[in-house]
Amino acid sequence: MQKILPFAIGTLLAAPAIDAVAADMSLKIEVPRLNVAEYHKPYVAIWLEKPDQTFAGNLAVWYDLKKRNNEGTKYLKDLRQWWRRSGRELTMPVDGISGATRTTGEHSLSFAGDKGALANLPAGDYQLLIEAAREDGGREVVKIPFHWQAKQEQTLQAQGKTELGMISLNIK
Repeated sequence: MQKILPFAIGTLLAAPAIDAVAADMSLKIEVPRLNVAEYHKPYVAIWLEKPDQTFAGNLAVWYDLKKRNNEGTKYLKDLRQWWRRSGRELTMPVDGISGATRTTGEHSLSFAGDKGALANLPAGDYQLLIEAAREDGGREVVKIPFHWQAKQEQTLQAQGKTELGMISLNIK
């Protein structure tokens, strides 16, 4: 037994490590400054869909958390595509997903591949969707197709037209 134990430990240490396939996602979203009389920060939903447009997971939802009696949730319905896909099934706020609306400028988010919606996401093709809606304003959806757990890093971009500006997606 004394000779077997060091041999077994030595064999384990010399064995090649198994590559764990893990990917992380980072996202930059620009909320443009609009020249309007009364500006309201947009509500924004960020989620994943499969190529057949079925829901795959929520990443973030920005809305007015500070309204009394959770009244900010009543306007989440204005994020129409997200609301139909998963929003109406959620009780807000959702830990790790919901957050406050953001002002104009560029906002960075990062998502660990081993947590949340990405943790059990099978390798394959998906779309990242970002939907923005403003009170007394417009609504816009931007889609970025990507491959999850690709062998190499991906950097993808899309340009919004009204409610969203430049969106950059990086998957490592």
